[in-house]
Amino acid sequence: MTERRTRVLEEAGLRWIQIESPGADELAWLEDEFGFHELDIEDVRSRRQRPKVDDYPDYLFVVLHFPWYDKAHERLVTAELNAFIGRDYLITIPNVPIKPLQNLFGRLEHDDEARTEFFQKGSGYLFYEALDTLYKYCFPILDQMGRKLADIDDAIWEEERFESVVRLISNVKQEIIAYRLIVKPQRPVLRLLERDTARFLPEDLEVYYDDLIDQAERLWDVLEGYKEALEGLESTNESAISHRQNSILRTLTVLTVGFMPMTFVTGLFGMNVPVPWAGDAHAFYTILITLVLSLGALLGVSRWMRWL
Repeated sequence: MTERRTRVLEEAGLRWIQIESPGADELAWLEDEFGFHELDIEDVRSRRQRPKVDDYPDYLFVVLHFPWYDKAHERLVTAELNAFIGRDYLITIPNVPIKPLQNLFGRLEHDDEARTEFFQKGSGYLFYEALDTLYKYCFPILDQMGRKLADIDDAIWEEERFESVVRLISNVKQEIIAYRLIVKPQRPVLRLLERDTARFLPEDLEVYYDDLIDQAERLWDVLEGYKEALEGLESTNESAISHRQNSILRTLTVLTVGFMPMTFVTGLFGMNVPVPWAGDAHAFYTILITLVLSLGALLGVSRWMRWL
């Protein structure tokens, strides 16, 4: 095995083995050392599995998904966690570095008291603590979405941010859709996990997996609320765009109507035929003043009628 990829914690007869981005050597070692089914090893290798729980006589194989923000591409993607749960071991295999899981492992490495507390309650409880840490990590991502929705709400009626609102709505919509695709198929899997991990838990600790189900349901409820809020904001933004367009069209219409008398008069007196006041130097200024006054009167009436 490659030590850089594999880390091991051992306490009270229980081992927690953390393997990140396993290669061929790590997968071969898992198959030889623990006798895992070849299909499970293949699932770990593929890294494109749906959430599931496979129950075997000696162990559980679990695949779960969690949101992970890819800073390089600035988007929300799926982090897959594969886990093997046995009587005296817990093996976690994330397909990307999941910081909360790394932090928990590092904390137990240096905190003897916490390590003893977690490990002496069995592999099922240790896996619960790992999942609880990961689900708590999910809520700050939701909070960030909530702040983006609030920012959209403030930006809709701000003229200087008008063009950025559509982009903000599109980004948040993609994140909500991605998050829903991660959470939705996992909800029934957690209920299976609650049932199947019972044999790896003391009787008084079985209720802990109910808490994971509650957290998953809260995540889903918040996502549903955000989805409805975003639909409302999108509708409001479309109304705001329509209002701005109508305002522009109304202004252009008033200006067009205002210049119609001027166009008519200048066209009338510009004909190549004899017209009244032809050759009169004062006629030009009289007509010009009349046109300006008529334009001002039309604009004044439009303002009074609240067309402008």
